[in-house]
Amino acid sequence: MIYNWFEERLELKKFKAKFLAKTFPTHPSYLVGEIALFSFITLVLTGLFLGFLYEPSVKLVSLFGSMVPAAYASVVKIDLMPMGMIIRRMHHWSAMLMISSIILHLMRVYFTSAYQKPRELNWLVGLSLLGISLGAAFSGYLLPYSQFSVTATSIAYYMVKSIPWVGDWFSRLLFAGPFPAIGMVPRFFFLHVMLIPLGIVALLGAHMTILVKQKHTEPRTNIGRPEGGNGKRLIGIPIWPEQAVISLSFFLFLLFTIAAIATYIPINPIETYGAPAPGTPVMRPDWYFLWVYGFLKLIPGNLSFTIFGGKITPETIGGVIFPGLTFLILALIPFFDRAKEPQNYNKSPFARPFMTAFGLGGGTFILMTAVAGYIDVLHISPDRMLVYTGIATVAVWGIVYAVLSAVKKKSGL
Repeated sequence: MIYNWFEERLELKKFKAKFLAKTFPTHPSYLVGEIALFSFITLVLTGLFLGFLYEPSVKLVSLFGSMVPAAYASVVKIDLMPMGMIIRRMHHWSAMLMISSIILHLMRVYFTSAYQKPRELNWLVGLSLLGISLGAAFSGYLLPYSQFSVTATSIAYYMVKSIPWVGDWFSRLLFAGPFPAIGMVPRFFFLHVMLIPLGIVALLGAHMTILVKQKHTEPRTNIGRPEGGNGKRLIGIPIWPEQAVISLSFFLFLLFTIAAIATYIPINPIETYGAPAPGTPVMRPDWYFLWVYGFLKLIPGNLSFTIFGGKITPETIGGVIFPGLTFLILALIPFFDRAKEPQNYNKSPFARPFMTAFGLGGGTFILMTAVAGYIDVLHISPDRMLVYTGIATVAVWGIVYAVLSAVKKKSGL
């Protein structure tokens, strides 16, 4: 009777036939997108716990006989609670996993040309998800308000401030005034727990809506339909109940993995760095920002010039122009590598020598700039590191292009 009551009002059978009967591809690479989704859910759940205990304020309070900012004191107290440190670590590692899974998902889409017509829009949505996820990680950097987090945030402040013409205004808007402003922590807390998560939910919703409409791309197969079919049918398993059971099991396994990592692998110990104090500790950002940090180290410190009244500094080049140009190039790829007909199948990376070589060469460049973040440890000068970066990038691009071109010619791909 209860089912019939809901059926009369919500037409559940029609909903099941239209949405829950959709097919999900069985290839394991498609689970990478689910990792990003499940990581975000874990972030929300652990963030709810942390949000109840965190105090977004820099007012001075007593902690073990010392006067420290309330934000810092509240995080120390969270770490001292039963399961508090584990949950905070789970929040941290979930963020790492979400960003890395989005990158891997975008790599799968790129190397199989799944961004081509009619999926250009979803490629842009995926890039936006990566960008806003990096924004979420950045806004969370400051919240412990330790000497490490304040120093890291100050680097970002001066990069934003270096934007020509609007840098001063925008840095005051984002950081609530000159660094370090009293209202900076509440503003970053609002961005981290409200504005950015709403943006992520909206982009995830847009991504899933477009995906349901356009369906997944999939490898060519002779199973179920002839080679070269129109792609309107997808080979896989129904979302309900088969894929739902698999996804739930996968989510629980992922949650267990994150908890295990959080138990044995620590994060930045704020008690070691202490509350903000004079002096700059030796620090490097997490891996997802290391490529920007490394590129900044490669730019000569005296490189600056003026264009139309706006001053371009090393911070502008490394912290604004370089990452902005990187995302712009990625966003334009579907519009340069176009397809005449709708692409319903994954293309082999071996059949696309130029684009595959371009992707691997570009990835090599990004990796080398990340390595440049350690040139002080490696005892390599910026000039020499810049040469190494150029050689590695060109070598990878050239070798991959030559090999794949030969393979394509020989196999007739």
